[in-house]
Amino acid sequence: MGQVICENLFFVMTIIESEVTLKASAVSVYNFLADLNNHQQLMPENVLDWTSTKNEARFNIQNMAKLVLQVSNRTPETEILIDAVENPPFPLQLKWEITEADFQTNVIFTISAEMNMMMKMLASGQLQKLANFETERLQQLILK
Repeated sequence: MGQVICENLFFVMTIIESEVTLKASAVSVYNFLADLNNHQQLMPENVLDWTSTKNEARFNIQNMAKLVLQVSNRTPETEILIDAVENPPFPLQLKWEITEADFQTNVIFTISAEMNMMMKMLASGQLQKLANFETERLQQLILK
C-alpha cells in the first residue's frame, strides 16, 4: 500500500516596510507613484522586460518570477494600493502611504506577502532589499 505524505502549507502574512522622508509635496510624490509607468525607474537591474500603463505593469525578475502588478486603489495624495495579479508566486500587495507635514513628505512603502514558512525564509530578505531600494531610488529621483 502507498504512503501518503502530508505537507504543512501553513501560510503567514509577511509585512516588509521601508520609509523615507522627501523634500517634496505630497501632490508631486503621489502623482509620480500613482502612474505605474514611473515605477520602472524604481526597480533594480534584475527587473527585465518591463511594459506598463498607468494602471498595470508586467515584468520579469531575472531567474525568479514573472509578475503582473495592477493598481487596485488610489486615494488622492495619500495612498496607492497595487496587487500582484495573474498567478503570482504568492499573494502580494504593495502599498505606498504618503503624508505631508512641515514642508516635507513622509512615504512608507509596505510589501505584504502571504507565504509559507519556507518561502518566507527564502524571500523575506530579498523583499526587504527591494523595498529599501525602491524608497532610496524614489528619494534620488525626487531630489533631481
